Amino acid sequence: MDKSQVKWLYFSVGFSLLVLIIILALTFNTETIANLEKINPWFLLFAFLTHLLTMCFWAWRVQTMTGSLGYRIGFFYSLNLVFANLLAAAITPAQAGGEPVRIHELYKADVPLGDATAIVIMERVLDGIILAALAAFSMIVLTDQWNSLGTASEIMVYVTWIFVAGCLFLFYLAVRRPDMVKRVVHWCTALLTKTWESSRVEALVTRADKEIDNFQAATVRFVHTAKGGLAWGLFFTLLYWVSEIVTASLILVGLGQPPLILESFVIQLILAILMMIPLTPGSSGVAEVVATSMYALFIPASIVGVFVVIWRVVLYYFNIALGILSSIIIVRREARKCKEERA
Repeated sequence: MDKSQVKWLYFSVGFSLLVLIIILALTFNTETIANLEKINPWFLLFAFLTHLLTMCFWAWRVQTMTGSLGYRIGFFYSLNLVFANLLAAAITPAQAGGEPVRIHELYKADVPLGDATAIVIMERVLDGIILAALAAFSMIVLTDQWNSLGTASEIMVYVTWIFVAGCLFLFYLAVRRPDMVKRVVHWCTALLTKTWESSRVEALVTRADKEIDNFQAATVRFVHTAKGGLAWGLFFTLLYWVSEIVTASLILVGLGQPPLILESFVIQLILAILMMIPLTPGSSGVAEVVATSMYALFIPASIVGVFVVIWRVVLYYFNIALGILSSIIIVRREARKCKEERA
């Protein structure tokens, strides 16, 4: 990691820790100690294992989508690729830093750069499709759970619907009318970058046009020549998100609370969509505050802080640890290759 990445890692982790400390300070009382005595460590361990299974689903998605384009990578290589991407994702807004890492590792596995980019772009597309489908399902079937979140949930419902509809519409336009999307991007860029230097604006527009073209090419490539990989990708993406959402319920049971499966499903879905919006690096601070405010409606205030801490340990800090471990493995691999080439 370079100095800039280390700086963002410190900022992301530091901000998250600060928010968690404040949450604990506001929710910790004598009842918290009594609730901690009810902790079932086996369910907490199960939550960690479920999160690891979630990473396996992601690895299988990458492996099957890569295979559908005619390239072969091993499962453990794919899993290490996923782990490596977690560190970069944890220190960048909307977890966008993970994409270049996955592209680089696929390229190192002899997947051409264009195809590697197509695979990673389609991963994001599949995430959007599944989250949109799950959001639509939950809003139609789980209306009571949405309403139980209170008045604030109504605003969140509309925001989520707008986000979902907007993503689907942009997806359609980017595939069928990329020229229209480019015009909209150019207009937005001109509006938001009036104080920028012309060279900087031009570079941003050029990059945006390139990404739109890559997106369309990736979609067309998979739809026309790799439908099987797309189907498997959708399947493993669904398993990934369901598994990720269920992890929170396991933590609740481990803390002696009801699993709140349906309520937790809605809350975790909102959080998943929120974390795809570029707000803070790794959504640090934002995820903690939103999770606390929502889960406080269903579980005692004395335990909600502890729950949020454990939830972030499993889904955020554990990811950073896995990412660091994977990065060490990659560095050693590259060092070994250099040594072999010199010999």
